[in-house]
Amino acid sequence: MDTYNINKTGTGWALTRQGSARPSKTAETKEAIVELAKEFLSDKTASLRIHSMDGRIQEERTYPRKADPVKSPG
Repeated sequence: MDTYNINKTGTGWALTRQGSARPSKTAETKEAIVELAKEFLSDKTASLRIHSMDGRIQEERTYPRKADPVKSPG
């Protein structure tokens, strides 16, 4: 399973596969990059870590949902 991260950049927000230097997607707002990530990861098995502006992990999601090893609500 690949891991992707959403992080703040100097010009907006970026979706980057862990271990890669080049973003897969970029957007001006966090809301926009989260929506782009949903579409981008819809046909992949991946973990998504959404970081806050200070770099801390704010939320973690698994795509598709059925691939989530921890059966948690939400």
